[in-house]
Amino acid sequence: MQITNDNFADLQSAELTKKIESTLENFKMYKPGDYVTGEVIAKTADSIIIDIGSRAEGIVQGRELKTRSLNIDKLKPGDKILVYVLSGEGSDGSIVLSLRKAEIIKVWLDIEEAYKNQDIVNVKVVEVNTGGVICELPSGLRGFIPVSQLDPKRIFTDASKAKSKNIQSEIHKRLSELLGEEIQVRIYEVDREKGKIIFSEKAVLLGENIESRKALLQKVKPGSVLEGVVTGLTPFGIFVNAQGLEGLVHLSELSWDKVADVSSLYKVGDKVKVMVLSIDDAGRRVAYSIKRLTKDPWKEKIKKYKIGDVVDGVVDGLVEFGAFVRVEEGINGLIHISEISDGRIEHPREVLKKGQKVKVAILGISTTSRHLSLSLKRVDQKTGKLIAPVSGAGKKAKDSTKIASKELKNTRLSKETKKQVENEPNK
Repeated sequence: MQITNDNFADLQSAELTKKIESTLENFKMYKPGDYVTGEVIAKTADSIIIDIGSRAEGIVQGRELKTRSLNIDKLKPGDKILVYVLSGEGSDGSIVLSLRKAEIIKVWLDIEEAYKNQDIVNVKVVEVNTGGVICELPSGLRGFIPVSQLDPKRIFTDASKAKSKNIQSEIHKRLSELLGEEIQVRIYEVDREKGKIIFSEKAVLLGENIESRKALLQKVKPGSVLEGVVTGLTPFGIFVNAQGLEGLVHLSELSWDKVADVSSLYKVGDKVKVMVLSIDDAGRRVAYSIKRLTKDPWKEKIKKYKIGDVVDGVVDGLVEFGAFVRVEEGINGLIHISEISDGRIEHPREVLKKGQKVKVAILGISTTSRHLSLSLKRVDQKTGKLIAPVSGAGKKAKDSTKIASKELKNTRLSKETKKQVENEPNK
């Protein structure tokens, strides 16, 4: 373009505008909550001036100078430090910064980096509750290790020795022994917004890959079958790590038969196949089953029985509402107190005792509770013959639920009693 007197002023104006825009682009605008690395320009007894690349300089003073990790006395012009923006430009043109809050941000950034890299970190146990232990990082930030993410050996040294009613107190007692102890963990979950950190000791022991666990969570669903390894034994079941997804196989899901001692079936390190029953709380609570991968032997055994049959059994337990009887391995039933004797009795022990052999009539077969409804008083104990009719005689299991209810219509069971009958395990 040829420069003339007419366009010279316009060119000067355009050039100046371009330079101003270029200069402004080099200045960054910050708002409260931002964090940035700046350069120390000057330092006084109670403040530090920092260049953060903005139009104005930043200043750190007063309580915002206090940090645990940074030695303020050793700072000098030219040093690079992370700062947190407290407020934008004030009336004097300066930006108020904080080293104290920047230190907290730095800690969270380090934690997120450790989570991303699956680094092993050391934490110290400082508090205990029934759900796990609260731990502190060297930085002072705290996180939580759930019981399920601790080394099982710390909690259950012998699953067979712990009684169910004392499980919670036993767990708390053993967790309390960890106070003050340092534990190596991996970061299982981190959420800076909520201030939440979840640690896992098991992830260290098993060399668990957190990313593969997250990928697996997106694929599995209730009904999925996975291969895993037993990682812990407890009085209420076993913990299994299936391809990075830690879960519990409850006692009731281990076998179709009664399990009195978990350690008699499994040991840590055993390889098992499990079926996923449920996944809750973003994969932190996973329920597995082992027994559902096998056929229920009760369904096969019960086929040979029908309503009205007289069978031999052994009294296995006495409760105020009746007597539990074992007919054969895996087949059990209940003689309600009203079906023990024609005469009135206050307790089954007036007529029966544990271990006594009896002949009983089948009144009903429940496929839901996997139990027989039985009668003692309708059978002659010497001849083994029925001395009173049984409604629905000859019916198989699938037809007998309503019949059993009809037989006991005058003997109402409380909710607690029904629950106890249904929970009486097969042997």
